[in-house]
Amino acid sequence: MQAQGLGFSLVDQTKLVTAASEIARNTVLYGGGGIVEIEVLENAPRRGVRLTFEDHGPGIGDLAQAMRDGYTTGSGLGLGLGGAKRLVSEFEIRSQPGTGTWVRLARWI
Repeated sequence: MQAQGLGFSLVDQTKLVTAASEIARNTVLYGGGGIVEIEVLENAPRRGVRLTFEDHGPGIGDLAQAMRDGYTTGSGLGLGLGGAKRLVSEFEIRSQPGTGTWVRLARWI
């Protein structure tokens, strides 16, 4: 089912897609690729979409630093993880050096 079919407004769709795009980009660039699981959430009266990304890359040594605006290990602006978190209703990240990174985000309407 599409987010639009769940009743997501264009703004809600854009926020979800933007956050998902940033995390997917990180999964590919820094994690060497990985998987994403997409779930439709229907907890009456709320509906939403949850995405869980997982890679087996080098991991993130300092999550607090990585979440700060302006921090980057690449050539970007350093707004990725923090920006993604601000665009969704729920955001959770787990990572350890050498074990990869797991990110779950959800957007509710």
